[in-house]
Amino acid sequence: MMQPTNPNPARTVSDTELQQVIADFLALGHVDNIVAMFRQEPAYYSWTGLLLTDERFAVRLGVSVLFEHLAALCPEHTSLAIPSLAAQLHHPVDWVRGEAASVLGIIGTEAALAPLHPLVTDASPQVAEIVRDILGMSRHA
Repeated sequence: MMQPTNPNPARTVSDTELQQVIADFLALGHVDNIVAMFRQEPAYYSWTGLLLTDERFAVRLGVSVLFEHLAALCPEHTSLAIPSLAAQLHHPVDWVRGEAASVLGIIGTEAALAPLHPLVTDASPQVAEIVRDILGMSRHA
């Protein structure tokens, strides 16, 4: 006698698929769902820099809103995103550098702000201005 086959076998979701789901939810404005996910699984903080490379502005805006929520709810975990964000400060695309700097500014700790100092003289005037604003520097300082 044959064993019945399960038409829906359990399947694991890859990190890449889950990152896409997170980006899609952020694009749709479902930040509360992603806040809950990050609070449940702190390993997701390491994906923050990658999420900022999404070409959809709504995703990048969603990451900022996400970190505003996380900074208020569980600031002790936001530092987990610093390595992935700091790595994006060297990205060849200026808006990625600017977005990473902005999220580091939202985190706002000394460890988050330290990697921003070299970007005060970034090749992109917009990135340099964002960083100066975050660090509280005037253009003439």
